[in-house]
Amino acid sequence: MTSESPDRLPSQFLSDQFGLDVGALEETLGTALARRADFADLFFEHRAVHSVSLDEGIVKSAGQQVLQGVGVRVLAAEKTGYAFSDEVSIENLELAAQNARAIADTGGSVRPVALRGTPAPAAHDLYPVEADALLPGLPDRAALLDRIDREARSFDPRIRNVMASVVVQDKIVLIANSEGTLVADHQPLLRVSVSCIAEHEGKRQSGSSGGGGRVAFSFLVDDADRALGFARDAARQAVVNLEAEDAPAGEMNVVLGPGWPGVLLHEAVGHWLEGDFNRKGTSAFARLLGESVASELCTVVDDGTIASRRGSLNVDDEGTPTSRNVLIEKGRLCGYLQDRLNAGLMGVPPTGNGRRESFMHYPMPRMTNTFMLAGEDDPEDIIRSVDRGLYAVSFGGGQVDITNGKFVFSASEAYRIEGGKITSPVKGATLIGNGPDVLKRITRVGHDLRLDDGIGTCGKEGQSVPVGVGLPTIRIDGITVGGTQT
Repeated sequence: MTSESPDRLPSQFLSDQFGLDVGALEETLGTALARRADFADLFFEHRAVHSVSLDEGIVKSAGQQVLQGVGVRVLAAEKTGYAFSDEVSIENLELAAQNARAIADTGGSVRPVALRGTPAPAAHDLYPVEADALLPGLPDRAALLDRIDREARSFDPRIRNVMASVVVQDKIVLIANSEGTLVADHQPLLRVSVSCIAEHEGKRQSGSSGGGGRVAFSFLVDDADRALGFARDAARQAVVNLEAEDAPAGEMNVVLGPGWPGVLLHEAVGHWLEGDFNRKGTSAFARLLGESVASELCTVVDDGTIASRRGSLNVDDEGTPTSRNVLIEKGRLCGYLQDRLNAGLMGVPPTGNGRRESFMHYPMPRMTNTFMLAGEDDPEDIIRSVDRGLYAVSFGGGQVDITNGKFVFSASEAYRIEGGKITSPVKGATLIGNGPDVLKRITRVGHDLRLDDGIGTCGKEGQSVPVGVGLPTIRIDGITVGGTQT
């Protein structure tokens, strides 16, 4: 499938992939709406995932996985009924619709649904990638991995092993609902991942890098060989960590570098701004619209409309066009991220943030590309303003408790700040704090906003979706750093 205009895809996709027509969808939606349901939708998906990986200097695996099916959702007040089938036929559609509608309390008759004869196009065309440009032959992908391996090993003789992979996802979705919407979208996704192991005198440390987006394969080999830059960065990080000393511990001022450290903003704050947690009152930000919840230096945005970004979509998984949503503006809470269900129950419009992992999952409010806007400070001045502290460049794993906001994040690359200068690298540093509280502790914001390279994946209630994060250099005062007490 090529990146044909989305408004021409629905009937072609239905016919070519599943042997169905629009009439079958109208009948299924009518069945789903029986028993006094408020709303019903169908989510069709065809996804082909192509992967190839390298380890120990050898391309060891290559594979292709195809996933396809349909999910049927029925909404009745606060209740959601959901059923899916990986065998798409009229019979299975009807059965799934009957199962999903069983959430309603009393009987009713089938209600007619008319889908638009000429579906409205998506509001965006953010990733016009041809299938041939997205997925070159296996020899080309294997050759790139070999180049990555050689580049990383040449960076430093202490690099002992390189693990790398290229994953290409070619996905088409179609959404039809009982309000007459019929829209389809072709969603390409590309990612390269590189991990390096460095060893010296019995010590071993790792480093990782990578990137991608809704882009063609040429993204990795153009622009001065971007993929080789990821290889060098992973090797550099491994060597830096090999030379690192134990991190200091205690309460101190911390500077976060631009780009990927925005994952802390995503996890520690972003989930609190999703509509379901606020409708249920479990978020610390519930019922605080218009109130000050952060430093006045903080403006936080979720934007699903940035061209070619990993977290961007033309339409969300409910068929709503994505948008740019200002969540916190100069410290004041402006809004939440909404899917259709929670938006309706809260009496506000959906924001284009209804997302799901696959046809086997129902949608829920999720982030797309979440970042803090740039400030006015020079990043070097921010570093100079800290007498003793930590400079965190990259993060690995982390844990967040949405019920109380407490988080723990591990820095995969960090340095001491001493006398206003970045000095020795440290290992084992963790940032410990509370999400809503950390926003109030931001005292400096740099002018160097950067988005991540395209590696983010967000988990929520067992579902994973691709996302983006971003951050300018920021200073956080008085945050707890876990490491080695000094």
